[in-house]
Amino acid sequence: MLHEYSTRKEREEAWRMMAEGRNEEAKEMRHRNSTLKTNDTPDWDTINWAEVDDTRDLAKIVLSRVIEKLYVVRIQEPTVLVGVEEDVIWIQRKLMRARVEPEYSPEELMDVAYDFEDMIDDLMLRSPAKQRRIGNWERCLLIIRIHKKLILIKSKIPALPCLPIAIGACANHDNYFEERVWSDIFLIHDRSVANTIVSPVEQKVSALLAQEVIHPHTKKKVMRVLDKFRSLNDFLTGLQSVELDACGMVWMEELSHLALSAVTAIEDFINKKEQFTKSRMRPSRGFLFAFGKLKSEDKLSVEMDKMYAKIQNLSMHRPIEFSRQSQSRDTESTVRISPQPTTQEPKLASFNDDVHAMVKRLLTDDKSFRVIPIMGMEGIGKTTLAKLIFNNKDVLNHFPFGVWTSDGYEFHLRDKEKLMDSNLGQLGDVWNYHVELQRLKAFLIDKRSLIVLDDTHIPFLDHDDFDYSQISLPPNFRTRSDPHLLRLRGDEESWALFTHALKNSIPPELLKLKDKIVRRCGGLPLLIVKLAEAVSHKDATIEEWSTVLQQFHHDQQQLWSNTLYKIHEDLSLYMRRCLFYFTLFPKDFDIPARRLMALWVAEDLVQPEGENETPEDVAERCLNMLIAQGMVQVTKKKLNGNVKMMRLPDVLRQYWLSKAQQATFLGIHTDTRSELSLGTSRIRRLVDHLDKEDVSFDHIHGDYNTTSTSLPSYYEDVLSFMSFDTRKESKPGEDVRNFLRQSISSGCFLVLLVLDLENVFRPKLPEAIGKLSRLRYLGLRSTFLEILPSSISKLQNVQTLDMKHTSINTVPESIWKLQQLRHLYLSESYRSKLMLGQGTNFPTILQTLCGLFLDEETPVRDGLDRLLNIRKLGLTMSSKQQAMSFQLQAVVDWVLKLNQLQSLRLKSIDQNNQPWDLELKPLVSLVNLSYIYLLGRLRNPSVMSQFPYSLIDLTLSASGLVEDPMQSLDKLPNLRSLKLLAKSYLGKNMLCSFGGFPQLRVLKLWKLEQLEEWNVEKGALQALRDLEIRFCRSLKILPAELLHRTLLKIEVIPAQ
Repeated sequence: MLHEYSTRKEREEAWRMMAEGRNEEAKEMRHRNSTLKTNDTPDWDTINWAEVDDTRDLAKIVLSRVIEKLYVVRIQEPTVLVGVEEDVIWIQRKLMRARVEPEYSPEELMDVAYDFEDMIDDLMLRSPAKQRRIGNWERCLLIIRIHKKLILIKSKIPALPCLPIAIGACANHDNYFEERVWSDIFLIHDRSVANTIVSPVEQKVSALLAQEVIHPHTKKKVMRVLDKFRSLNDFLTGLQSVELDACGMVWMEELSHLALSAVTAIEDFINKKEQFTKSRMRPSRGFLFAFGKLKSEDKLSVEMDKMYAKIQNLSMHRPIEFSRQSQSRDTESTVRISPQPTTQEPKLASFNDDVHAMVKRLLTDDKSFRVIPIMGMEGIGKTTLAKLIFNNKDVLNHFPFGVWTSDGYEFHLRDKEKLMDSNLGQLGDVWNYHVELQRLKAFLIDKRSLIVLDDTHIPFLDHDDFDYSQISLPPNFRTRSDPHLLRLRGDEESWALFTHALKNSIPPELLKLKDKIVRRCGGLPLLIVKLAEAVSHKDATIEEWSTVLQQFHHDQQQLWSNTLYKIHEDLSLYMRRCLFYFTLFPKDFDIPARRLMALWVAEDLVQPEGENETPEDVAERCLNMLIAQGMVQVTKKKLNGNVKMMRLPDVLRQYWLSKAQQATFLGIHTDTRSELSLGTSRIRRLVDHLDKEDVSFDHIHGDYNTTSTSLPSYYEDVLSFMSFDTRKESKPGEDVRNFLRQSISSGCFLVLLVLDLENVFRPKLPEAIGKLSRLRYLGLRSTFLEILPSSISKLQNVQTLDMKHTSINTVPESIWKLQQLRHLYLSESYRSKLMLGQGTNFPTILQTLCGLFLDEETPVRDGLDRLLNIRKLGLTMSSKQQAMSFQLQAVVDWVLKLNQLQSLRLKSIDQNNQPWDLELKPLVSLVNLSYIYLLGRLRNPSVMSQFPYSLIDLTLSASGLVEDPMQSLDKLPNLRSLKLLAKSYLGKNMLCSFGGFPQLRVLKLWKLEQLEEWNVEKGALQALRDLEIRFCRSLKILPAELLHRTLLKIEVIPAQ
């Protein structure tokens, strides 16, 4: 009830006056009733109406959700309303009415709505399914609790405080009566920046509410924060494909950080609660449990209050010009240019994989491959690839006739019999063009043909009367057909293309410029050819070529500007934040794919959509998308084709580095950042590049002692700390220890999610590291670390612990206290053993366990075999042969239960480190298994014919096979890489039969000393691209079938 107007009739009259524009009369009526104004009523002139409007919108969302929740209860569980239905319906009507009236205080209205939602949750406990789980006493208490809550809510509604009607806001009052569409509230958003920010908060709140009942007051505050994030969903969705200015990106980064803080705060509470629950089981711990739970809940309540205030502030200060900017984006700053033609044709070897993939699709009978678009950024080689395919021998045999159209008015006809390239027509006006189309139609109607459409269209191809396949070169990334996406070339492909385009031999002294040349071009074929043309006109000296490289920078920026434009047009905001992470690594640094994706996951930059999808799956798909769109350059691949190393091209890295700094993604070490930030000038992501100009250099490596009071001003809000101090001496390790110890003792790094010390020589981790309770990623790979601090078991939220290539040979049993652990990498070369006791509580969500050393004392049965979610498993087994027989059998039985297994690495060695017996059973049931590495003598060789069809990469070493393995393996339809290493095959003859190994691309034969004859039938190994033979002393002649394969690289290293 508005205190400014004594009756509802007067309030309605005031509304009518304002709707008619009679604001002064309405204001006079308010003054006449001012004597009725109470002390609780806010003063007209002191109200922040923008904040009220923002909170009112949130209140509408909360009310809509609660009313919908009750609607679902009434439909699905009507029996729970028996005895209280009248009161519940009364409250529902009052809230629905309050939802469309602007007079009530939105804060108080939300408070009532949350109370009502809590009561609805209690009503659900009265459902028949849940009533069976509780006793009579609990049922009575539940009824009493529900009635008390109903009385409280009914008393709050009439006492709701009201706001004065804002005269200046009356023109917009119709918005308050606009009904919100129900489907909008429960809409499942596409993966977007909105999803990546809001979804993690929703998941953690769901996990919290699934726990034992928390106090309604705390629950209310948590839901209020979640609802505030949800209220920004539509706004965040509108930011997709919008180029944000500096302030906009700062706002976005602040919101992302706040969401991450909410997630980690709830994680802390859940972990604390689990600890208290365990301690409750011990004698005399009941009081401590109650006190600890109360203290933890109070802390969560306080943090939720702080977060709500922060997100309210962010919501109030959100950029209001986004919608207009998205429609009128300034494209003048990104100049689009057309690629300049070049006289050089790229070397086929640079496009081997692409030609093979395209030819394979064209020659199949599958009609879904009838139209194949080639897509990629300008200058990446779309037209070049189309020409290579158009003139390919196999394609020529399959398609006797070919037509190439470009510019809409020009046709080129290729006739296999005449082997000619002649003009069918070069026409000047549209009428002649249509005449020529009819001639072309008549010519092709009874001929099998290949048609290349270069940014044009032929209407009659839309019908099924023609026997043709089509390659199209569309101008953008929008197509209905499954496209072939061209990527940037790798370093070796780039160098091959450069040397081919140069047409001259390169003096040995200039080979030292190789790395600089390939890095400068960033894998873009057009740039590579243009650079080759530029240096071909200069003297072959280091000075001349270096000068050309410096001058080439301008051309490079012009060509890359088109890619930047595509980023602004097509790349979502959350994908741009993933790109920001590349800038944390040093310039020209080859970034391991597994490392980058783990960092994305640790900071919640990627979110899974379904129950069967993991964050790692999303991260891999995100990376592949960036590669496919020409934004990330793959510099090294694994033999099975997966990405191993990559980097950003120089120009793109410079661009994203500036954007990341503007958005404060990195954190700027000067006070200038405060001009952009909404509330903090602290560093978010600390990276040690050994840069003496960086203020953090003195803190980490300086000789003076930084006062403990000054450190928090820099490092209190740091989310990740990465060090690239790769000096091979003791100082890097000591510097890390001192810096971490002093910072943690000063209250810094307490919200740290990532601690990545990969390649830092023997860092000494302080015991204080146990205080980093929110840490998710601890990277110690290749550090040769010798000991873990005992406090490591306190890192309850660690998801990835990477200790590969360390000097740790015994990992304490307390490591299993890390119940959130998903990826554990141990040091295989140092024989890392895990201490395991009876009844060890393993983290059931563990997906990766690599480098583990097993002996006869390691509990596998009724121990490790309880880990059933393993996707990647790597074990080394060694001890006394007799005692290990039982262990080998236990390992095999465990492996067969791992239905999610994708990678398996098993090594069996004796006490002298020599290959020993390896037990294995058929693995055909493991349908997700794609990688297998086996070292040891196979007791059951018949398993060679029972590998799963999903297998992509197989390595055998010391297997002791006496029968030709090729006869069993050649039927695996997806096998791409096969390595037969020393003593894997002991026979003299090997045969690859017709049609065998349809996908095999890499074949390595090492130290097969008994092999004398290898035959390859015609039609076998059709996809083979890389053949490597080493130290096969008895093999004198290579198969004739392989000697004339133009795309096959053969390397033979004879036995010494």
